[in-house]
Amino acid sequence: MALYRVRPTRTDEEIAKAISRHASPAYEKAAETLSWGADEHVLIALAAGFWLYARGCGERARVSSNHLLLTTAVATVLPHLLKSVFDQERPDRRIIRGHLHGIPFSGKPFDAFPSGHAIHVGALASAATELPPRQRNLVWGIGAALVLTRVVLLAHWLSDVLAGLAIGGLTERLLRFWTGYSSKPEA
Repeated sequence: MALYRVRPTRTDEEIAKAISRHASPAYEKAAETLSWGADEHVLIALAAGFWLYARGCGERARVSSNHLLLTTAVATVLPHLLKSVFDQERPDRRIIRGHLHGIPFSGKPFDAFPSGHAIHVGALASAATELPPRQRNLVWGIGAALVLTRVVLLAHWLSDVLAGLAIGGLTERLLRFWTGYSSKPEA
């Protein structure tokens, strides 16, 4: 049992109930498939691949790849640490009717807070602020779709996802002090 128990808000519960009423096996399967895009194993593999590729590139690419690999690694470990401190029941365990409409069971029953997928996306979306607007907006749009799958699957309450995004963004910003990642030219 964790040190703190987190309860969903009334808004969280209303959103989850609405999702369970409108869920269908086809939508849930699509959301489940899309959700893999923010999985820690997939993101670590991509970050490691970019890091290896950047070894043959210029200094800026190497700094960026170092930062992205470290950020992804920290964002992968962080949810596991936080879930040992916080307990929160997943919405798919509390709203049983959704399973009749195709909503699957997700993870451990009391590991809802915070959303690990959202921490990963929040960290990478924060790093994407250094990209040109078109690329940045693409990353943000894909990230938004990925984290919304966690709500649609009733794997997390909306507040878990919002907290995860904030934690991920803050984590990435703090790591910049160590890695020197920034688009601004050095003085």
